Amino acid sequence: MGSQSNDHDIEELLRVATTLADIAAPETLRHFRASSLSVDNKDSSGFDPVTVADRAAEQAMRAYLAKHRPHDGLLGEEFGVSAGTNDLTWIIDPIDGTRGYMSGTPTWGTLIGLRDADGPVLGLIDQPYIGERFIGANGRAWMSGPHGERAIATRQGSALETAILFSTFPEVGSAEDRKAFEAVSAHARLTRFGMDCYAYALVAMGQVDLVIEAGLNAYDIQAPLALIEAAGGVVTDWEGQPVTAGGRVIAAGNKTVHAEVLAVIRSTLT
Repeated sequence: MGSQSNDHDIEELLRVATTLADIAAPETLRHFRASSLSVDNKDSSGFDPVTVADRAAEQAMRAYLAKHRPHDGLLGEEFGVSAGTNDLTWIIDPIDGTRGYMSGTPTWGTLIGLRDADGPVLGLIDQPYIGERFIGANGRAWMSGPHGERAIATRQGSALETAILFSTFPEVGSAEDRKAFEAVSAHARLTRFGMDCYAYALVAMGQVDLVIEAGLNAYDIQAPLALIEAAGGVVTDWEGQPVTAGGRVIAAGNKTVHAEVLAVIRSTLT
């Protein structure tokens, strides 16, 4: 569950988070849909793309934190861990969905999460090209965009048989993972693929009910986890345990649909 510590100035931390998103946006936007964009592969045995935009955005956010929050820890996708001297750690992914980014689709996003010793403090998903930003903290979630700012909440009361389910890739983890995912998908009303972090934002705003994935890293899930929990949802691993380090993830809009998914997965994997 999210941290509700009174030791932190949440308004100041939210100001820092939104400033980080504002700093990252020009770095990602200047290269988006540019014909000159070059893509490097970080995985010699597969394809894990990284661009100059990923690196520039993370470097800009790191520079801000080093100057203004030097005692906080930091975990970033591109440049790893910087140890802090307090219990706060920022977890940033400058472009979640680099495959979508390099393809020109506007469903990538910048992820900014913050946690303390007790758990998530806040989560932010920013999509600067379409101008939407999703934030969750202290049991409250909201978004801003072309239609202004409003509170958001996950969809309550839905069940698996009426659920809309998302996953980034049709290939979900191992063959065993794929089998379990397909079992859940067979019970859902609609299954869609793609969207990367934007699918988690859709859960937080009550548009869809589920995101189920495998093979995630800590920087992939920390911000979505904090956002969805603040919006009233449930985020765990496939065994119902905390998933802050990544791995196999269930992000659900409510406890009922989450419990149904766990039951299907357990019956499939056992």
